[in-house]
Amino acid sequence: MGVKDVAARWLKASRALKKEDQVYGQKVAEMAKMHSSEAFYALDDPLEAAVFSVLVEMMKEREKKREE
Repeated sequence: MGVKDVAARWLKASRALKKEDQVYGQKVAEMAKMHSSEAFYALDDPLEAAVFSVLVEMMKEREKKREE
């Protein structure tokens, strides 16, 4: 629940970014939700869980690009 609230706020905040940056803000918000349930059980702080989820997804994308 808490992580989804953080992601929703990040999605809303991305609308305030420059037009060309909005897509990145939206992507970060989506990444935050990807592991929200798993991370929330391991971490008490919803913000920490959201950031952890984003970092995991960034590492996965980085690894995927290295393999290509």
